[in-house]
Formats: sequence, C-alpha cells, structure tokens
Amino acid sequence: MPEEENKNPTAENKDKNSEAASNNAAKPAADSLEQQLEQARLEANENLDKFLRAKAETENIRRRSAEDVSKARKFAVEQFAGELLAVRDSLELASKFSIEGEDSPVLTHMHEGVTLTLKQLDSVFAKESIAVIDPIGEKFNPELHQAMSMIETDEVAPDYVVSVMQKGYLIRDRLLRPAMVVVARANTTPAPKNENTDGAEA
Repeated sequence: MPEEENKNPTAENKDKNSEAASNNAAKPAADSLEQQLEQARLEANENLDKFLRAKAETENIRRRSAEDVSKARKFAVEQFAGELLAVRDSLELASKFSIEGEDSPVLTHMHEGVTLTLKQLDSVFAKESIAVIDPIGEKFNPELHQAMSMIETDEVAPDYVVSVMQKGYLIRDRLLRPAMVVVARANTTPAPKNENTDGAEA
C-alpha cells in the first residue's frame, strides 16, 4: 500500500506535466491562428480599399466620358448651327423681297419656295432650341448685343436699340451670335431758340 501511495503522486505529476506540455503546445498554435486571422483581416481591408478605389475611378471615367460625349455633341450642333445662320439670313432677306405687281408665275413660285424653306429651317432651329435675338426697342445688353454705331435721337430713350442690322441667336441659352444693333444716345444738340420771343420771358 505505501508503494501504491508513492506511485500515485508520481502519476499525477506526470499527468500534470503532460497537460501542461499539451497546453504549452496549444498556446503557440492559438497564437498562430490569431496572427493568421489578423493577417487575413488586414488583407481583406486592403482588398476592399483597392476595390472601392477602382470602382470610384471607373465611375469617374464613365462620368467624364459621358460629359465629353455631351460636350462634343453640343459643340458639333453649335458649329453646324453657326454655319446655317448665314443661310437663314439670305433666305430671310429673299423672303422680304416684294413681288407685288409682278405677274411672273416663276417668280411667285420662287418666292413661295424661299418662304417655305425659311419656315422649315425655323422649325429645325426650334427643335434644336435655337432662338432668334431681335432686340429692336429693347435696352442694349452687351451680353447679347453688339453695338455697331450710336445715333442721337429723341424718339428712342438712350441706351435702347434703334435698329437691328443683323439678328442674333441663342442655342440652349448660350450665345451663338450677338445681334448687331444701332443704339440710341442722348441728343446733345441744343434746341434752337425761338426767334419770335426775342429773349422775352415766357
């Protein structure tokens, strides 16, 4: 019996030592797993950041491309419309030509054709949001009008448009061509004295 009692503590010590050794072996393994997990988290965060950056860059490229296409289209339309303005000026001038008293059917048909073509062109302009600037009687606006000359007159208030030499045009609220105008200025010529008064008081 005493021998068995001496053996038991030894066995217990062995079991404790074995358990301690097992715990010591498991601890590095757990530390290694935590390190791997942390490394995986860091890599996941890094990959997510790269993905978000790439997504944002792709969105920026798509947006810039759409803007470039839109600007290119607007520029092409503006350039083409600008080329058509001279054509419209000529058609409008021809349509104002009076054929009253003319008995030539050819001339009548030509005038009708010019008028119809002008209406069709104006319809196209309206679809493309091209608006005419015809500011006669309006206050001079340097953003929309180009003053070709100024005249003294009492019939029109100073800084108002007396006549339009060439109409201007807007395309989608952007200036395509300014209207060329004549602007009124104050009459600086002194009024003639009435000789009948001879300087007498009124």
